[in-house]
Amino acid sequence: MELENIILEDLKIVKAHEGFIRCSYFVPVKLADKDGNWEVGSIASIIDNVGAVAIYSFSGYIKVSVDFTISFFSTAKVQEEVEIEAKVAGERGQLTSVVVEVRKKDSGQLIALGKQWMSSSNQVNRMMSKL
Repeated sequence: MELENIILEDLKIVKAHEGFIRCSYFVPVKLADKDGNWEVGSIASIIDNVGAVAIYSFSGYIKVSVDFTISFFSTAKVQEEVEIEAKVAGERGQLTSVVVEVRKKDSGQLIALGKQWMSSSNQVNRMMSKL
């Protein structure tokens, strides 16, 4: 939980409504790799969390990831401003899908694209018990 707090502490919500959230974020020094780029693990964590918030705003309850993929296209440097935008893409039964884009604020260049399916924890527990 402490790592998650570090990753999310500078995240600013710019716009939010049901099934949608846009955030602004300055990449902090403490999340840099050896080359001064934003560390990919923290990018994945922020995609997961912002996507979960978008789904929560849509469904009204906490869900857990059952499928999560990320494509990385570029990177951001320390202290560079990025935008993270999550949109609920669809719903099928207990499953909800969200797409999260991370872009450089100044150029709009795509850094990462996350796609995630989430399910209520009760549904996941039922699925796991069948295995």
